[in-house]
Amino acid sequence: MGAGRQRRSIVDRLAAEGFVALAPDLYHGETTEQPDEAQQKLMALNMDEAEKEMRGAVKHVLAHPKCNGEVGSVGFCMGGGLSVWAAAKNPEIGAAVTYYYVMPHGKPDFSQIEAPVLGHFGTSDDFISVEDAKELEAELQEAGVEAAFEFYDDAGHAFANDHDRLGTYHEGHAKSAWEKTVGFFKQHLSKQGS
Repeated sequence: MGAGRQRRSIVDRLAAEGFVALAPDLYHGETTEQPDEAQQKLMALNMDEAEKEMRGAVKHVLAHPKCNGEVGSVGFCMGGGLSVWAAAKNPEIGAAVTYYYVMPHGKPDFSQIEAPVLGHFGTSDDFISVEDAKELEAELQEAGVEAAFEFYDDAGHAFANDHDRLGTYHEGHAKSAWEKTVGFFKQHLSKQGS
C-alpha cells in the first residue's frame, strides 16, 4: 500500500533493463503508510476485480509496440502472491517472480501455471518461514510448475525493499536477488530486446 515509490522504482529498473514495464494499481490510487490500514485494505481486495485488472495489464503490455510478445510478472509480498496468481490466470505470462510470497486470499489453481516461477525468500522472515516457502515450492512443483526458490541467509521480510519500514533491507541480498530476477526474465522471455 505505501509501496508507490518502490513500485515506480521497480518499473524504472525493469525499463532500464530493456523491458516494457507496467505496474497495475489494484487500489486505484489509495495509499497508506499505516501497517494496520494496509492490512485492512489487503484483506478487502476483491480478487475477481484484481484478476480482471491483471488480465488487462497483460493485454496492455502485449499491445505495446515495443513489446516482443513475451510477458513476465514480478511482485513483492502480496504482490509476490499476485504475481503467481496472475501466472495461474494468464497463460500469456511466460515467467513469474515472487519476492517473499504472501497471499491472504487463498491460492489459485497452480496446475494452470504454464510459466516457470522464481522465488526469493529470507531465512529470517517473520512472516514467511523457510518451511512455509519450501512447502509452497514443493506444492508448485507437484502441480507441474518449474519452480525454483532462492533463500538468503539472515534476510528478513522485505529484504529487497530499499524504502522498507521494517528495517530489514539488505543491500547485498537485494542486489543478488535483482540480478537473478533480470537473468531469469532474460532467459525465459527470450525475445526480450529483439
